[in-house]
Amino acid sequence: MNDLHERIAASFNAQGLMTTLGARLAHVQDGEVRIELPFDARLSQQHGYVHAGAITSVVDSACGYAALTRGPEGCDVVTAEFKTNFLRPAIGQRFVAVGRVVNAGRQLAVVTGEVLAHTANGAEPKVVALMQATMVYVQPR
Repeated sequence: MNDLHERIAASFNAQGLMTTLGARLAHVQDGEVRIELPFDARLSQQHGYVHAGAITSVVDSACGYAALTRGPEGCDVVTAEFKTNFLRPAIGQRFVAVGRVVNAGRQLAVVTGEVLAHTANGAEPKVVALMQATMVYVQPR
């Protein structure tokens, strides 16, 4: 494990929400982070799809951690704003949220994210959500 992965993993593992959702940090590289979320009926809405709140939470975290890979030494990151588009119902065995840095400055990072639904039959994953977000670099508390 490299220093970048360790830095992101330490922060990710401190998040109670990601633990509650059953999400796991799947991939870290400069400018990109992936978080996996297995299907769990406890995360569903009334039609049996994964709830938009769970989907938004994992893609927000993937975007934030992607931004953190480009952040100044010793900083942390918080979300300033985001917009999420839901393209189809979140149906699948597992979901992969991918956050990617578009531009990182000294104080802000603009990032994009997508959530891919993977099914048990091995079909091509489908994009269920897209995110555009702005992250702010802050000093840890």
